[in-house]
Amino acid sequence: MRVLVSGGAGFLGSHLCDQLLQNGHSVIALDNFITGRRENLAHLAGEQCFTLLEGDLCQAPLPDVEAIFHLASPASPEGYGRYPLETMLVNSTGTHRLLELARAQGALFLLASTSEVYGDPLEHPQSEGYWGNVDPIGPRSCYDESKRFAEAVTTVYQQKYGVDARIVRIFNCYGPRSAPDDGRLIPNFVTQALHGEPITVYGDGTQTRSLCYVSDLVRGLDLAMFRQGTRGQLFNLGNPDERTVLEYARLVKEIARTPSSIVHVEPRPGEIARRCPDIGRARSQLGWSPTTPLEEGLRATIDWFRDLLDAPPASASSPGTATTV
Repeated sequence: MRVLVSGGAGFLGSHLCDQLLQNGHSVIALDNFITGRRENLAHLAGEQCFTLLEGDLCQAPLPDVEAIFHLASPASPEGYGRYPLETMLVNSTGTHRLLELARAQGALFLLASTSEVYGDPLEHPQSEGYWGNVDPIGPRSCYDESKRFAEAVTTVYQQKYGVDARIVRIFNCYGPRSAPDDGRLIPNFVTQALHGEPITVYGDGTQTRSLCYVSDLVRGLDLAMFRQGTRGQLFNLGNPDERTVLEYARLVKEIARTPSSIVHVEPRPGEIARRCPDIGRARSQLGWSPTTPLEEGLRATIDWFRDLLDAPPASASSPGTATTV
């Protein structure tokens, strides 16, 4: 199958490209590299079934495809904080353009949404039926609200126009190819630990997160797109193993074998107190649940970051068959 991955040079998108190629698909990655990294796709140089299109999803010509994974969007507080308007446009105009493409070509469509649509939740753990507690003008609103719009317009196209679409709400994910400076929990802790710097915990560290290793998450995306009966469905994908931020900091310190101290700093604006998915629907309808133990995933992630931070700067050459659009 000919598959488009918008945001294909991102952390999650690049792993998805790998999985799709491994499954025998022809893959086209579209990215404008404002937060995606060329290095994430460098290993695909010379891969005949892979094409890289460099361009802005809101304007670029779009290829003929049979399936569309829409992952394009800054996804970290640092990313959408730097690019708030671009975030809102790719999740509104960009989503609309891809839905029109899916409608015109009869393509499968998957929207990668986010647990951020639940806001600072009043329900715990969060199920797909929960409507959320979101501040529409808060510090995360450019991301939260544009993803909520993306879900709404996807639902319109599925119900009114018959597009074969589904929505996945992604909870915290970690693993190799995370950008060291993206501001999220594990990249922050690991980079600080490997540099021997203090590991900074926002607030008292009692806020919780539930981390899913990237290979588990990608497997869930693949199932949500291609398993029969997922048309019009909404799935949480994440790990229900809920732990405090302070516990994660201590684990990273231990596994990285660093002398770094753990220090507490002022909480970030809009910090979420608790985050944990209810994945009952994914378990029952997709047969999916995460299988990678946290310590195993953290070791692989720390090893990757150690190699990255020790490596010389990468060349600027584009992987695969690169085309600027």
